[in-house]
Amino acid sequence: MKLRNGIYLLIGAFIWGTAFVAQSVGNNYMGPVTFQAARSWLAVIVLLPLVLLRRHFRRKRAAQGDRNVPQYTVKNTVIGCLVTGIFFTAASTFQQIGLVGTEVGKGGFLTDLYIVLVPVLAFILYRRSNIRVWIGVAVAALGMYFLCVSNGFSSISGYDLVLILCAFLFACQITCVDYFVNTVDDVTLSMGQFLVSGIISSVLAPALETVNFSGILEGWFPVFYAGVFSSGIAYTFQIVGQKGQDPTIASLIMSLESVFSALSGWIILHQTLSGRELFGCALMFAAIVLTQLPYGGKAAVHEEKKTTGKT
Repeated sequence: MKLRNGIYLLIGAFIWGTAFVAQSVGNNYMGPVTFQAARSWLAVIVLLPLVLLRRHFRRKRAAQGDRNVPQYTVKNTVIGCLVTGIFFTAASTFQQIGLVGTEVGKGGFLTDLYIVLVPVLAFILYRRSNIRVWIGVAVAALGMYFLCVSNGFSSISGYDLVLILCAFLFACQITCVDYFVNTVDDVTLSMGQFLVSGIISSVLAPALETVNFSGILEGWFPVFYAGVFSSGIAYTFQIVGQKGQDPTIASLIMSLESVFSALSGWIILHQTLSGRELFGCALMFAAIVLTQLPYGGKAAVHEEKKTTGKT
């Protein structure tokens, strides 16, 4: 099952990496919030039949006396969908705004800072950490400097800061998914977060930007790719893949998103990164790998027993 879940996460990382191109192109046709609303509603349409089908089969198995059918409460489902949906909406909207003024490859690496921030959040919430986490944060900060700052701190782009905030929000979303995935049906959780995102974005879009339906129609392919593949498929694979998977390995696999985004920007949009920016990317990727390596040794086993209660 871990191998299968790892494949799910790898496919999701590939789709997210190439989706940066679709999101970047989508900004040419509509505002960021409008794009977020369109992709979210499309993801709901794609996932709703699967949610209903899974519910039908669970009820059928229960009627046949299968005692292994998982039971999910309405309360946990609603809370899980609301929390993950709010974080997803904020993170994805800031990401879309950031891509207005940032190249695809750079945007992918900045977004990937969530890989460093997830273990930091784990330390804050569970007091579990390792010295390598803090070293990784320092290395990532240095890499971010080389990637984002060209001529001193005065030249840092506001879009870069937006993407850094986006990374923090995605770290919160990943942490929330890890918390709710065992108490809520995974596909329902995925659809629920898109339903929440669609409602919030649809309310905010007319207030924050001009909604042009002709622009949505003209930019149908970026919306289609981001809605069906990036949202409907990749985020569902993320939730399914995190279930029963070692979060360290899961985060490392998802970090390959940044590599795919840089490659897709180079191949499809003919974008390039300078030597300084490539060095920054290398440092950030090294930080990602460093913080996600397993904590071997007896100390790690003792810490695991202490935090989980296992003997």
